[in-house]
Amino acid sequence: MSHLFSLAGKTAVVTGAGRGLGAAIANALSEAGARVVLIGRTRATLEEARVAIADAGGEASVEICDVTDATAVASTMERICRRQGRIDVLVNNAGISHRAEFSHVSEAAWDELMAVNLKGPFLATRAALPAMIERRAGKIINIVSVVGELGRPFIVPYSTSKGGLRMMTRALATEVAEHNVQVNGIGPGYFVTDMNRPIMADGPLYQSRVARVPAKRWGDPGELGGTAVFLASQASDYVNGQVIYVDGGLSCSF
Repeated sequence: MSHLFSLAGKTAVVTGAGRGLGAAIANALSEAGARVVLIGRTRATLEEARVAIADAGGEASVEICDVTDATAVASTMERICRRQGRIDVLVNNAGISHRAEFSHVSEAAWDELMAVNLKGPFLATRAALPAMIERRAGKIINIVSVVGELGRPFIVPYSTSKGGLRMMTRALATEVAEHNVQVNGIGPGYFVTDMNRPIMADGPLYQSRVARVPAKRWGDPGELGGTAVFLASQASDYVNGQVIYVDGGLSCSF
């Protein structure tokens, strides 16, 4: 049974892989045997993630790329294919968030968030998908969010972007399933990451968020690894268009 979850010989590309959930996912894919390509804008954090994988016996490389730049994304994916031979797994993880009352959200902030969270996955997927279809094999994993399913105040742009990515996941799956390409999503709940530091620094706010989670705690980024490996592996070959919520039970409570 363990061979179903093996990624030996596979090349996995992870965007936003320098820290947080992206770094944890990249590490898990490496532990399962994949050659991992770490994509991001900050070389220092990407190199830290690469060294951590290498120190654990894995194989990782770094690509500096702004996922909102169509030309840069296309050339980066082409370069990865040329060096690695192919892209077997694409994890669209890069994302940002703005916390503000809706009426105070600037047009610039809205556009930036949509560019990273929604346009970025579109560009990366569009660049990687044709070769997957031609090869009749590929896994695309989009990191959405529990707030793409459930409404929360003060993060309307973020929720909108993740809701859009959730529907891109489901719709694209119906388009490419006949080519043996699986498109699925992971919906994290509250995790201990740099993006969530402002909430964690506000004691009452943090405790209110913890109280809403049936597990009564926030997740550790490493707890996304198993789901990512499952969706990247042969074990999920007949799973398509699904979003698996890794949220301590938050999405099924009220």
